[in-house]
Amino acid sequence: MFTLKTPAKINWFLSVLRKREDGYHEISSLMQSVALYDYLTFEQSEKIGIITDAEISLEENLVYKAAVLIKERLSVKKGAVITLKKEIPMSAGLGGGSSDAACTLTGLNRLWGLELSKDELAGLGGMLGSDIPFFFKGPFAAVEGRGEIVTQLNANTPNIILLVKPDLSVSTKWAYSEMSRALRIETGLLPELTKKENNIKLFSQTLDRQDFKSIAVMMKNDLEIPVIREFEVIGELKDRMLANGARASLMSGSGPTVFGVFDSRETAERAAGAMKPNWCRVVETLT
Repeated sequence: MFTLKTPAKINWFLSVLRKREDGYHEISSLMQSVALYDYLTFEQSEKIGIITDAEISLEENLVYKAAVLIKERLSVKKGAVITLKKEIPMSAGLGGGSSDAACTLTGLNRLWGLELSKDELAGLGGMLGSDIPFFFKGPFAAVEGRGEIVTQLNANTPNIILLVKPDLSVSTKWAYSEMSRALRIETGLLPELTKKENNIKLFSQTLDRQDFKSIAVMMKNDLEIPVIREFEVIGELKDRMLANGARASLMSGSGPTVFGVFDSRETAERAAGAMKPNWCRVVETLT
């Protein structure tokens, strides 16, 4: 028996480039893991069993889906009991489910002695969800395609981040659908969109320099407008974050979590106090 911890992530930017023929959206994103973790414990067993405090059905649980996938693909005769302890909020835009799935593949690879490489595990993960491959090549990476093209990058300087999640959930599928609908109505450009790509190398260097003024200009999330249109509280949280000392603020992924970048943990902790009763956590980016 052993326990692994697996981190949440934020998107420093998320550009939606076009809708693909397979129904997925082509994206360009810069993602980084943060020091907020779920914990998975693995034990040998005859069958696959999941024990969790998360309120999610077995059929929708990415831990269960990942376990079944690797067992079937590798024709493994053994089973496992996986205990999942959640600290990362669900349906929050922080990649908790994807991170759990990646950790499940890693843990079962170890438990069952399969000796699969990270690339092989990432390939399996990509069959389950677009964000999963990132967690094999993090903590800092450029993510392209529908999420399966991950380029590992160097991050030398940790940044202080305040995460704030209002008491609501946002479906990723809904967020992309609303963005497509809004753009189709407003511009007629979908499904082929022309976007100016972010300079990933420049963004990385700016983060390392902690040039917060430039970071604030470069941070962008194409899903923000339709999500904030439906859930005004997200825009309000961004404004409150900036009013309480954040140097920059953005919605992560499909939301609803908003994150702010701060000069110091002390300032971030004070801001967290002003964000109650929302769920708040001060973390550092992982390097």
